[in-house]
Amino acid sequence: MTIIVTGAAGFIGSNLIRALNARGERDIIAVDHLQAPNRFRNLVDVDIADYLDKDEFLARFAARGFGSIAAFLHEGACSDTMVHDGRYMMANNYRYSLAVLEGCMAQAIPLSYASSAAVYGAKTGFVEEPHAEGPLNVYGYSKLLFDQVVRRRAASLRIPVAGFRYFNVYGPGELHKRGHGASVALNNFYEFRESGRVKLFGENDGHAAGMQRRDFVSIDDVVRVKLWFLDRSLSGIYNLGSGRAQTFNELAAALLNATAASEQKPERTLSEWVKAGIIEYIDFPEHLKGRYQSFTQANLSKLRAAGYDLPFLSVEEGMRRYVPWLVANARL
Repeated sequence: MTIIVTGAAGFIGSNLIRALNARGERDIIAVDHLQAPNRFRNLVDVDIADYLDKDEFLARFAARGFGSIAAFLHEGACSDTMVHDGRYMMANNYRYSLAVLEGCMAQAIPLSYASSAAVYGAKTGFVEEPHAEGPLNVYGYSKLLFDQVVRRRAASLRIPVAGFRYFNVYGPGELHKRGHGASVALNNFYEFRESGRVKLFGENDGHAAGMQRRDFVSIDDVVRVKLWFLDRSLSGIYNLGSGRAQTFNELAAALLNATAASEQKPERTLSEWVKAGIIEYIDFPEHLKGRYQSFTQANLSKLRAAGYDLPFLSVEEGMRRYVPWLVANARL
């Protein structure tokens, strides 16, 4: 039977298709929007049955034009938190997701969809409950509003619907996202390659220079969780992070050490990287003050209660996997 993946040419979507291919799945409908010139590259090495533009897809989906569908993995979204066009963000992230949900309900198709840790904003509880939610931008709100719809309909849903609040995902397949939409790891890697330095934010909001902390989660772990749920009829909204907050200093040092190792050079401590001027600190940008998550850490209690018990990679482990791929594939 068919599996549909939206956002198929994107970071998470393309990694999911590769993992499905590794399982022997080939009857995959890839849905995306290839207006960006390099976005197609993530589809070159995957095996799919067909590709449709995201607008063309919805009409055919509503008309039940794909036969028997085993699962719907909805990863498509505008994930750039610096996009301020609320009308576009709500149409692309909220209204489109609503149409997907209604189509899945009408055709009895299990749905897995991408939410985001951006729904929490500056709050620090990070539990999948309304009291912990307070998005700081329209991207976070577009994700929260769809989560709220899923909550309201939970009792009447006749299909499994599982939403995943991604924290800071990094790993192979995100080269097209360079800039605002990319992981901190990717942007730090390019910055080091271009200038020989990694620049981190200085002191702000009670956090010392480079001591802002995020839950950085490897794409390998994200895919593993998603496939685990694909094999089970489970519903709910779940945090998907490592459950571990690590500092930007730790991430930068881990990336630099993994890069040094790839070049057969010695590793250094954080203080040695700073002393050498390779990690440096800049003033916190004025335009981000009051709109920036200085701390995130996924509460994994609900995910663990669902039965998922595998460990998650640390930043140090993740960088040792990611950096060799970047060295081989990233182009300046």
